Parts: sequence; structure tokens; C-alpha cells
Amino acid sequence: MDKAVEQYYDNLQDMFMTAGWKGLIEELSANALHINSVEATKDNEDLYFRKGQLNILSFILNLESTIDHIQKEGSDEGI
Repeated sequence: MDKAVEQYYDNLQDMFMTAGWKGLIEELSANALHINSVEATKDNEDLYFRKGQLNILSFILNLESTIDHIQKEGSDEGI
């Protein structure tokens, strides 16, 4: 693995350990439950907007496990 990429992943891992990251994840998880409610959806436009919000939330909420997986695969391959 390239040293710059390795440093990038290490910096992300450091961020994941902070209280601020944990608080952000808790808040975004709670927001995702509200955004995912079809009862509050007004029309098709709002539905698509919510779909986009959920897509972004999913990316952020899954970032830590995604990075862990990438790093594990990299170390398993001897990169």
C-alpha cells in the first residue's frame, strides 16, 4: 500500500477513536431513523431527497467498517 494512502487510513482510524466521531455517529444514526420514515414523506420529490440523504448517511455511518475492511484486505495481501 502506498505510504500516503496508508497515512490517510491511519488518520481516519485516529479520528474514529475520538469522542467527537462517536457523538456524530450517534446523532446521524438517530437522524437516519427520522429521515427513513415514509410517513413523513410528502411527495415523490421529497422521497428522492430523503433517498439521497440516506445514501450519504449510509456512507458516513459505514465509513469505519469500510476502512477496517480495506486495511484488513491490504494486510492479508501483504500490501
